[in-house]
Amino acid sequence: MSSEEIHKGHRRRLREKFLKSGLSGFHDYETVELLLTLGSPRKDCKPQAKEAIKRFKTLRGVLSASAEELQQIEGIGPHSAFGIRLVQELAREFLKGRIVDQTFFKSSREIFDYLYHAMRDLKKELFKVIYLSSQNQIIEVADLFEGTVDSSFISPREIVEGALKDKAAALIFVHNHPSGNPAPSTSDRELTRQLVYVGKIMQMKVVDHIIIGNDRYYSFADEGLIEEYEMDFLNLKLRGTSEAKRRLYQARLSSDRYT
Repeated sequence: MSSEEIHKGHRRRLREKFLKSGLSGFHDYETVELLLTLGSPRKDCKPQAKEAIKRFKTLRGVLSASAEELQQIEGIGPHSAFGIRLVQELAREFLKGRIVDQTFFKSSREIFDYLYHAMRDLKKELFKVIYLSSQNQIIEVADLFEGTVDSSFISPREIVEGALKDKAAALIFVHNHPSGNPAPSTSDRELTRQLVYVGKIMQMKVVDHIIIGNDRYYSFADEGLIEEYEMDFLNLKLRGTSEAKRRLYQARLSSDRYT
């Protein structure tokens, strides 16, 4: 029996095993091997699958790797990586489909569960905005910025334009901490305060800002900070109104003295 026939028989047995009982009983490298054969159906993918597990440590690590990272393994090219990339995108679309246009109950845990798969292993910070309808349904999820999150890089104009385009009534902001620790930095707190202020000015409710870490998250709303920032804005507005009235009164007094 030729080497090609042996590999062909092995691939067939892997597929039959999966069709019979799913991934139960599969080693991680066998799952990766099965995915690699989707893009390279006539090639022996076992060595590449084992190397991928060795390099990325776990099946989750392989599934989270970018196409560029996968192709650094000898024998894995664009076609071989097809199956893994397909699973990545299908998982994201599946999770998105479960939540978009569904009633949103203002649960930070629900948002965390939805986005954790896509954001947990990112090497850089990614800042997202979720646009909500007046019925608290999720309309759209948009990426705003990738890199170190800072107020100077987040454009309120871009946020507002997206909200107007999607006719959004409320917003949820989400970003990740690659360190795994979701505790907010001083910059995170200042940025959230500014976003709440922008929302109040534009009459759009900022429901929450969630920071995703390693299997845990931080919710500004759950900690009472969104409400605190809303009260700060109201106090600033009241002080501004009082100051405007005082100046108007002084102006009238000055005018009366010259009449």
